[in-house]
Amino acid sequence: MTIVELLLASVVVLLGATIQGAVGFGLGILAAPLLFLINPVLLPAPLLSAAVVLTLLTARREHHSIDVRGVAWAVIGRIPGALLGAATLSVLPKKSMTLMVGAIVFISVAMIGWGPKIRRTRISLLGAGTMSGFMGTTASMGGPPMVVVYRDDSGPRIRGTLAGFFVVGLLISLTTLAFVGRFGRQEILAALTLVPGIVIGFAISNRIAPVIDRGYTRTALLVVSALAGLSLVLRALLSAQ
Repeated sequence: MTIVELLLASVVVLLGATIQGAVGFGLGILAAPLLFLINPVLLPAPLLSAAVVLTLLTARREHHSIDVRGVAWAVIGRIPGALLGAATLSVLPKKSMTLMVGAIVFISVAMIGWGPKIRRTRISLLGAGTMSGFMGTTASMGGPPMVVVYRDDSGPRIRGTLAGFFVVGLLISLTTLAFVGRFGRQEILAALTLVPGIVIGFAISNRIAPVIDRGYTRTALLVVSALAGLSLVLRALLSAQ
C-alpha cells in the first residue's frame, strides 16, 4: 500500500468506527465500499479483523449493559441464516441479492421507526439472528434486524449487545476465511494498518455516544439504517454500469 492509500483508509475506518462506536453498527456501511476503491487488499479479512478490535472495545465499554441471553439466542439463529445466505448466493445473481437485502433493510427502517414493539423472546431473537446472518453473509449488512428487536432499549444496551453479537459473528467469518486461505500473513499486516484509525474513531465515539443517548438513539438508528439500505441499492445499481 502507498502512503496515500494508507492515509485514506485510515480516515475511512476512523469515520466508520466513530459511527459504530456511537450508534452500535455502521463500520461496514461506510468502510467496505470505500476501502474496495482505495485498495481491494483491505477486504474482506483485514476490515473484519479491524472490526473485531472495535467490537471488543465497545463490548468492554458497555459490558454492564450487554444482554448475554439475547446474544446467545441470536448467535444460534445466525448459523442457519449464514448457511441460507451462502446457498442463496449460489443461485441468485449478486445484483439481485444486493437489491433484495437493500429492500429488507428499508423494511427494517420502517419497523424501527414506526412498527409495533416486538416482544423480545427466544423466537424473536432467533429470527433476528437468522435474518442478520443471512444479510451479513450476502451483503455484509447484519445490523438492522438486531436493531429492530432492541430499538426501544437504551443506547448502552444496544451498543453492548450488538458488539457481543458481532464479535462472535466476526470470529466465525474469519475462521471460515482462514480455512479457504483468505486470512493469512498478508491480511493480518493489512489489518494492522487499519487499527490506529479504529482506535481513534472509538475514542471519538466516547464523546458522541453520551450525546446520542440524550433522547436521540432511535433517530440515530434510523439514519444509519437508512444509509445502509441506500448504500446497498447504489452498490447494486453501480455494479450494473
